[in-house]
Amino acid sequence: MILLSLAGFVIVFVGLLLSIGLHEIGHLVPAKIFKVRVTQYMVGFGPTMWSRRRGETEYGVKWLPIGGYIRMVGMLPPRPNDDPTKLRSISTGPWQGLIENARAVASEEIRPGDEDRVFYRKPWWQKTIIMFGGPAMNFVLAFLLFAVVFIGFGVQMPQPVVATVSRCVMPTTEVDKRDCRPGDPATPAAQAGLRPGDRIVSVGGVAVKSWDETTRRIRDLGAGATTLGIDRAGKTLTVGVNLIAQDMPVPDEPSKIQKNVGFLGVAPVSVLERPGPGYVLGRMWDFTETTAAAMVNIPKKMVGVWQAAFSGEKRDPNGPIGIVGAGRIGGEIATSDLSAENKIIIFVNLLAGLNLAVGMFNLIPLLPLDGGHILGGLWEGLKRGIARVRRRPIPGYVDVAKALPLTYAMAAVLLVMGGLLIYADLVNPIRISG
Repeated sequence: MILLSLAGFVIVFVGLLLSIGLHEIGHLVPAKIFKVRVTQYMVGFGPTMWSRRRGETEYGVKWLPIGGYIRMVGMLPPRPNDDPTKLRSISTGPWQGLIENARAVASEEIRPGDEDRVFYRKPWWQKTIIMFGGPAMNFVLAFLLFAVVFIGFGVQMPQPVVATVSRCVMPTTEVDKRDCRPGDPATPAAQAGLRPGDRIVSVGGVAVKSWDETTRRIRDLGAGATTLGIDRAGKTLTVGVNLIAQDMPVPDEPSKIQKNVGFLGVAPVSVLERPGPGYVLGRMWDFTETTAAAMVNIPKKMVGVWQAAFSGEKRDPNGPIGIVGAGRIGGEIATSDLSAENKIIIFVNLLAGLNLAVGMFNLIPLLPLDGGHILGGLWEGLKRGIARVRRRPIPGYVDVAKALPLTYAMAAVLLVMGGLLIYADLVNPIRISG
C-alpha cells in the first residue's frame, strides 16, 4: 500500500516536472527561432543539481522543483538616451535604485555582437510570441491529455433513452442516502407511465436529438403541464406530464445547484463513444471557464486555505492545491479500489487539468508572470501602431523595468502562497475519498 501511494505521488510529481520543462521549452524554441541569446534553461530553482552546456545555453535541473525558467539576455532595456560606453550615477531612491541595479545586472550578460540578440530589441510581436509560448505549450499538453481520455478511452455519452424511472421525489441531498418512503410524492415520469427503453423525441412539441437538449428543455420549461413525444418499441406516442420544480445539480458541475428547474424523474441510457477533436475542444472550453472563475476567487480561496491550515477547518475540495497536494492526490488514486483503467484515466485527467490551470495562471497580466510580459509586448505594439497612423516618431521600447517594484511584490505574494499551500497540503490535505 505504501509503495502504491509513493508510486502515485511520483507519477503526478514527475508529470508536473515534465509539464514545467515543456512550458519552458515553449519559451525556448521561439526565442531560439527569433535569435534571442538564451544563456540558461532550468527546471526548478535554487542550487543547481545537474547541468550541461550545449552551445551558448546551459541546460539543467535545480534542487527546488517548484517552477522553471529560461534566461534571455537583455530582458530589460537601458534608460532612454543612456550611452552604454560611459559610467553613470545610480539613484539612491529605494525603488529607482532597485530598478537601475536590475538594469545593470541585465546589461552585464550582453556581449559584443549581441546588439540584435537582446530580448528588448525584438519586434513586439516576437516578444509576445516568445512569452506566450510557455502557456501555449500547457494548453497543447492539456488538449493532448484530454484527447487521450476522451478519444482514447472513450466517454459515456447519455442518450435520450430512459434507463430508469424514479419512483418518488425527494430532496437532492437525500437522493443517494435513502429509499422512497410512503409519504414521498411520485415523480412526474412515474405518474405519466414512462418506461425504461422509451426514447424521448420531443419535449413540449420541440424536437430533441440528445440528452443534453432534453434536459435543457425540461429544466427551462419549469413546473407545469407539457407533453413528451415518445418512441416506444417503434411506436410514436404523445404523453402528457406535469413537471414539478426541483433544485438540481448543474450538468458537469455537480457542486452547483440550479433552483426551481423543471423536473421529470428519469435517468438516461449511456453509451461508450469515442468523440472527435471538436468534443475535446468543447470540454476544454468548459474547463477553461470553470478554471477562470476559480482564478478570480483565488484571494478568497487562499483565505480558506489559511483557515484550514491553522484553524483545522475542512479543506475546500475545489480550492487551490500545491505540488505536494497534487502528489498526495496521486497517492490516493494509486491506492484506491478503482480498476487500473480508471486510475489511468484519473491520472491523465488530473495532469491535463493541472496543465490547463498552469497555463491560465501564467496568463494573468502581472509580472513576473508571462502575462505581464505579454501585456508589455502588446502595449508596445499598440503604441507604435498608433504612432504610425498619426505619423509621429516611433516610441521607444516598453520599459518593463519600471514595474519591478510590483514584480518583486508579486513574487513575494506567490512565494507566500506557495509556502502556505505546501504547509496546508501537509497538515490538512484535500482528500478525494472524502
